[in-house]
Parts: sequence; structure tokens; C-alpha cells
Amino acid sequence: MSTSNNTSLKSALAQACTEIESTIDTLLPMVPGDESVLLEAMRYAALGGGKRLRGFLAVEVASLFGADHQAALRVAASVEFLHAYSLVHDDLPSMDDDDLRRGRPSTHRQFDEAIAILAGDALQTRAFEVLVEPETSADATIRAELTLALARASGAAGMVGGQVIDIRGEGRALPLDQVRRLHALKTGALIRYAAEAGAILAGITDKRRDAIVTYGLRLGTAFQVADDVLDATASAEELGKTAGKDEASGKSTYVSLLGIDGARAEARRLSDEAREALSSFGAQAEALRALADYVVERRS
Repeated sequence: MSTSNNTSLKSALAQACTEIESTIDTLLPMVPGDESVLLEAMRYAALGGGKRLRGFLAVEVASLFGADHQAALRVAASVEFLHAYSLVHDDLPSMDDDDLRRGRPSTHRQFDEAIAILAGDALQTRAFEVLVEPETSADATIRAELTLALARASGAAGMVGGQVIDIRGEGRALPLDQVRRLHALKTGALIRYAAEAGAILAGITDKRRDAIVTYGLRLGTAFQVADDVLDATASAEELGKTAGKDEASGKSTYVSLLGIDGARAEARRLSDEAREALSSFGAQAEALRALADYVVERRS
């Protein structure tokens, strides 16, 4: 990625992060009463920083197709709620058992396991609630399509199904095709949805939407391959979470199957395919092209 593209992408990401954080803050107001600790935990998990890659994708694709910016920010917040819920639950002792997330205590360490589980549950339901609220789109069909697509990407045929394969694969030597399927579900499905959501919001139904879906699929897989490399090579300080967890848990990863250099080459191949999927778009898609480079060049 050229220096100018890198600078432009960093600026666009920073602006999107600020706007998405503000939208999340508005959509998760504190409430009085005994349940206030639940909102506190939800806000802790959802407002804890992070790359906002999924939210940025939704906003950037919506902009590419001329969708309303404020509506796109609501969609971005929704997918970030869903992602935050998955991280809260993923860190639990019964799952990946990690005490560190984004450089600070995981939600179950900051509060307790029961509150963390309930905060994750409530973040998930809030994600769908935001999508079906009229403020997201005046078109009920678009709201329904967004909601259905998120449900499919995050449920048993998507993210949660991938998490099951991941857990059951610990200590087993999974073949490469199964590792590809695992991560296409666990990580890729939600990233693909985030990209497609921008097109759905704009009412796009032609081959341009197909191209965005292909882009999202390749980007999501490239992101996961790069994550496997980072888990094996980066420090906990760089990652903001415990390093070396995959090897310690006996997980089959792109690194364990292809080696570090092979995994890096795979990530680059997928990144190039993501860029190629955008060949029919003009200069307005340059940030999305730069993002395909960023996901394989990042250090966190």
C-alpha cells in the first residue's frame, strides 16, 4: 500500500471510528435502576475501542452507493454490537478463556461472568433492535433484509457455527479445507455481512452487490489469515490480548498448516482477490482497496 493510500485510509478509519463511537454512545444510554450495571457492562464492551473494521465497511460501502450517512452509522453500530457480544462471550472461561481484550480486562474480569454473559446477550438483541427501528430506513423491506442478513451471518450457519467448529477442533489436526470453512463462518461471515449491509441499505440488487459480497468474503478470510500470523508473531502489547493462544490451545490454524511465510502469502493472495472484486468500481472505492492491503499489513 502506498504511503498516500495508507495516510488516506488511516484518516478515513479515524473519522469513521469517531462517528461510530458517538453513535454507539447515543444508542446505549445509561439507565437508572438495578439493571444499570448491565448497561455499564454493555458500554464497556462496545465502547472499548478496536479497529471498527466491520462498522467502517458498512459506512464505506453505503457511501459508495450513496446511502444516507446517519443510517449507515446506525448499521455500523449494529454490527459492532454483534461483534462486541461475540468477543465478550469468546473471552469467557468456558470459551477461549482470556482475561485481556483491547489492552484492558475482559468484560467478565471487569464485572463478573454472569453480567458478562447477560451483557453479551443484550448487545446481540440491541444489534437487531437498531436495524428494525424506522430511523435505520424508511423502507421496511430494507430493514427486514438487513436483519435477516445479520441473523444468517451471525447464527448457526455463520459466526456461531464457526465458533463451535473452533472449540471442537482444539487438540485436533484439522485439514486445510476445514480450517478455511471454520474461519469463513467464524470471522468471514460477519465481515462479509458488514460489506453487503452498505449495499442493502442503498437498495442495490444488481451485479454491483455481488461484487461487494465477493470483496467481503475475500477480505474476511484475509483478515483471519493475518490474525493467525499475528497470534504467532506479535506481542500481547501489540495485540491488546494474550498472544500465542492458538498454539497453546492446540488449534489448527493457517500458520500451523502453511507455516508463517505460507500463511502470509495466502493472506496476500486473498487481499489481491478482494481488490480485484472492486475492478468495476472507480476511484470512490479506493478506501476499500486500501483496506484490503491494510488487513494483511497491520500489526494488531
